[in-house]
Amino acid sequence: MAKTADPDEDLVKRVGAGDPAAVQAMVARKLPRMLSLAQRMLGDAAEAEDVAQEAMLRAWKQAPRWTPGQARFDTWLHRVALNLCYDRLRRRREIATDVMPDQIDDGPTPDRGLLAAETGAQVEAALSRLPPRQREAIVLCHYQELGNIEAAALMEISVEALESLLSRGRRALRTALADIAPQGVVKVAGR
Repeated sequence: MAKTADPDEDLVKRVGAGDPAAVQAMVARKLPRMLSLAQRMLGDAAEAEDVAQEAMLRAWKQAPRWTPGQARFDTWLHRVALNLCYDRLRRRREIATDVMPDQIDDGPTPDRGLLAAETGAQVEAALSRLPPRQREAIVLCHYQELGNIEAAALMEISVEALESLLSRGRRALRTALADIAPQGVVKVAGR
């Protein structure tokens, strides 16, 4: 297996050696992306925070045993966060509820943010209705900004299979969001 260049290699070594500054640097560098990934996958801010924190805790625990060269640390961390998200999504299916919890809107004032919030909610709802693998592909490539090769490796599928998932996911999102775009045109995930 060919060695993979890993921009996080030195940082992970320092975290593994117990360097507090390295731990802070890793959290500053990785936590926002893990939080974004979990929020997009779960659609719940509190659960997303829990997943992101658990992923960072696992990264900290794994750092002393990390073997560089087999995979990028960032790819491994994304996989951990995705697995934690899927665990939570499985538990949700097991505990059905008819009542949606009240959520506080921390966004802009209603007069400025109403339309954006409504559109964002429609996009999030459409994203959540996608089959899990299509949603995962869209989130990794569009929101997490991973390349197709890295996203495919993370999902353990071929690049062609990833591109198929992206195509079907984008098509489903375009259809679901057609009524909110001017003149029926919806730009989804970079297309």
